[in-house]
Amino acid sequence: MIQVYTGNGKGKTTAAMGLAVRAWGQGLSVGVFQFLKSGEVTGELKAARKLGIPFHQYGSGRWLVGGPPEADEIEMAESGLAAAEEAVRNGMDIVVLDEVSHAVNHGLLSVDRVLTLLQSASEGTEFVLTGRDMPQALMDCADLVTEMKEVKHPYRQGAEARQGIEY
Repeated sequence: MIQVYTGNGKGKTTAAMGLAVRAWGQGLSVGVFQFLKSGEVTGELKAARKLGIPFHQYGSGRWLVGGPPEADEIEMAESGLAAAEEAVRNGMDIVVLDEVSHAVNHGLLSVDRVLTLLQSASEGTEFVLTGRDMPQALMDCADLVTEMKEVKHPYRQGAEARQGIEY
């Protein structure tokens, strides 16, 4: 099964982590592979590590806008996808590819490589893909697509991200 959480609204990573915690609580093997982000600051990373859920980051944390990605960003993303491939080969039940849409859309990973991973997994593997502007090819192969739609957000009024709520 392949699930996609996309859209401009808040809650994509949160939904994926909720599923990961639920699956872990039911005894399934879970791994979170997060692209582009780095640092030990997010609540989801801290909680996953306390619970024993493998959570790996493959990014520098730099904002990728206005130019081609740097070589180290591509290497980190490739490393993350290779780690996810290994997890699938080892029979992991739940594989979360957080922010994978950005990794594809910014040229860090090819959509074909991600599709190959999704199609190569055994029937029992559940994938959860997150990120805004999910490539259509990834949505087309999904069994479930949820679009988070922003209706109103405090950022629009100048609010800052809050620890424990947005990160």
